[in-house]
Amino acid sequence: MEEQPHMSTSPESNETAQSVSAEPATAFDLVLRGEQMLTTAGIVAREIGIRDGRVTAIEPLGSGLQGAEVIELASNQVMIPGLVDTHVHVNEPGRTEWEGFESATKAAAAGGVTTLIDMPLNSIPSTVTVEALNIKRRAAAGKTYIDVGFWGGAIPGNEGDLRGLHDEGVFGFKCFLLHSGVDEFPHLTADEMEADMAELAKYDSLMIVHAEDSRAIDHAPTAEGNQYANFLASRPRGAENVAVAEVIERARWTGARAHILHLSSSDALPMIASARRDGVKLTVETCPHYLTLLAEEIPNGATAYKCCPPIREASNRELLWQGLLDGTIDCIVSDHSPSTVDLKDVEGGDFGVAWGGVASLQLGLSLIWTEAKRRGIGLPQVMEWMSAKPAALAGLTNKGRIALGCDADFAIFEPDSAQVVDVRNLHHKNPISPYDGRALAGVVTGTWLRGQKVDFENPRGRMLRRGDV
Repeated sequence: MEEQPHMSTSPESNETAQSVSAEPATAFDLVLRGEQMLTTAGIVAREIGIRDGRVTAIEPLGSGLQGAEVIELASNQVMIPGLVDTHVHVNEPGRTEWEGFESATKAAAAGGVTTLIDMPLNSIPSTVTVEALNIKRRAAAGKTYIDVGFWGGAIPGNEGDLRGLHDEGVFGFKCFLLHSGVDEFPHLTADEMEADMAELAKYDSLMIVHAEDSRAIDHAPTAEGNQYANFLASRPRGAENVAVAEVIERARWTGARAHILHLSSSDALPMIASARRDGVKLTVETCPHYLTLLAEEIPNGATAYKCCPPIREASNRELLWQGLLDGTIDCIVSDHSPSTVDLKDVEGGDFGVAWGGVASLQLGLSLIWTEAKRRGIGLPQVMEWMSAKPAALAGLTNKGRIALGCDADFAIFEPDSAQVVDVRNLHHKNPISPYDGRALAGVVTGTWLRGQKVDFENPRGRMLRRGDV
């Protein structure tokens, strides 16, 4: 249908969105009107009607949709789909002092994330049996401010548990090819990973892999001390490259779907592209810290920056951005891996001792938007990487887009506003992040889950199962 001319209904003030009452007998529960609505058609002027938690109408601005509540966006605001973060370590139960479902989902919502999928390790027990999955679901009950799903774990000896976890709705299975950092979640050899992949291929499940090779790490220099250069040398690109090659070949041989977690080595991009051209069922993610931070700028002793695989050099970062733009890398997710401040060894500054993980769940969109904007990359492309593609990875067909029939999960974002990160004001449980004091572009001013605004007082999140629609 050809779009008709319309009059803007945005308020004269550019400060905030306005909520106005309407008659009770209306067609929609909620109507949003604005000049910048990020739908599958791009950023367009639209009115969007929401009923029973779903998007049920998308019309040109000026169509006069009526709702029990009407929100008119200011001219500096964009309605964006809620982000989908498929790589979050919530750590509850067992290490709830590191994070937890309440703090994690509040942080996510504050950053525009409306769905997260929790990793199977760092909680106790790890999610490697149906019993452990049920324990985790009970721990999360009544605490989630956004929707939460779960990955299962693949460890030595639990091949017989994989089908049961799949049937119980996990979104796939995570494995490591080297020590995971916690003894409750041992790593697989490449041959064990291949055997599990063959099992998962029977029911088209997904193997997601922390791809660093244990043998290469064992032969690398030690990380002890406060020199970031030493830590970087202890996790060489070669360790990642070898492990990625193993994943590719085992996926090729078994026909299984495989996903490379938190890619940091740009060296691996050509072989990933080649494998995909060959038809290997392979997807790849990277993370904000690899796209925004530089090894050359990390101070010695600054253990808040420690993560595995590590933050690498400027030239590497540029190639990762190119991998996103050419489609070799599919999506950007947080790998939010928090810990207590003492475990980061802030006072000692020893990279060999400190826990490896970056806390960024609340900040991901603004981090990536800051860098993308500088590069001339538009907001629709950023949201493709951070919302639509992660939703597709998890098979969440009703998430990640503002489209008819989808869940009404969205945020209001001000791309031209600015903020300075203060870790004390984040919802993360522990106030430590490499982004503390960093100036960022873009501010999320509100987040809605299935058409209801997240108020940080009433947890309305659901626990998702694979195949939910």
